[in-house]
Amino acid sequence: MPRAATTAPELVVVGSLNADLTARVRRHPAPGETVRGDALTVSGGGKGANQAVAAARLGARTAMVGRVGADAHGDMLLEALRADGVDTARTLRDPGAPTGTALITVADSGENNIIVCAGANERLSPNDIEAAKPVIGAARVVSLVLEVPVATVVAAARAAGEAGTRVVLNLSPVVELPPEVLALADPLVVNEHEARQLLAAGAPDDDRAIATALLALGARSAVVTLGERGAVVAVPGRVEHVPAVPTDAVDTTGAGDAFAATAAWRLGRGDALPDAARWASRVSACCVRKPGAQPSYPTLDAVAEAVRC
Repeated sequence: MPRAATTAPELVVVGSLNADLTARVRRHPAPGETVRGDALTVSGGGKGANQAVAAARLGARTAMVGRVGADAHGDMLLEALRADGVDTARTLRDPGAPTGTALITVADSGENNIIVCAGANERLSPNDIEAAKPVIGAARVVSLVLEVPVATVVAAARAAGEAGTRVVLNLSPVVELPPEVLALADPLVVNEHEARQLLAAGAPDDDRAIATALLALGARSAVVTLGERGAVVAVPGRVEHVPAVPTDAVDTTGAGDAFAATAAWRLGRGDALPDAARWASRVSACCVRKPGAQPSYPTLDAVAEAVRC
């Protein structure tokens, strides 16, 4: 039976919901080339929904703020969220747009290519955030992800700032945000490629220096994920490398979303950022050993020890 969602979430996720159409391939096609797909699956995805499910499976009381279409994919996504106990009262049905869709190919190496068609995600508006202010204000942490309009992310950050709710900003994909939003990020979470995009020509070569440079942009703290090399955590006056948990990757889809969600959950429970990142590293290691995004997300029991994943 689905777990009942509560009205007092620990974590609110503001972001996208997509139906993931995933094809397994031996290798990714070159431009103009057709390759054979071994299997096609349809599952819940989108950076926002991924984070909500990942956190809920770990035991976080989680609410989702977003939009889906009035279609079969929207039905699937809402049912999946509710089955994991996510509060979907602020996940709206939009009859004017289809549910967001991601077209994904996963190679035998575990690496993926993704094309996202935003659909209803593009219609999540600042007015929707205004209506969601009570749930944002009641949460310990709000996680903001892109794939929705920048103005909506800005409105959500402001709502969290006014309420004193901690902001985790997963700036993926990289877009330009007002300084006031970066100043609320605690932490700013990006991968190494996104970090270099943010820093542009001024990006240093050293991982620790990159994380420190993100603080200079105005973020209160920062996490740079490095794939199999782990992550670097930066807070004022301290930079720390968090090693990855060794694992054999089958599919990396959604692992970054699980990392950000786990970190947000642990920060809401009172962990220091390096400890939250260590938790996130363990969960990510579990995810990449199974195919899919949401289908790969573990429960808390499964990450009690990384070797059990």
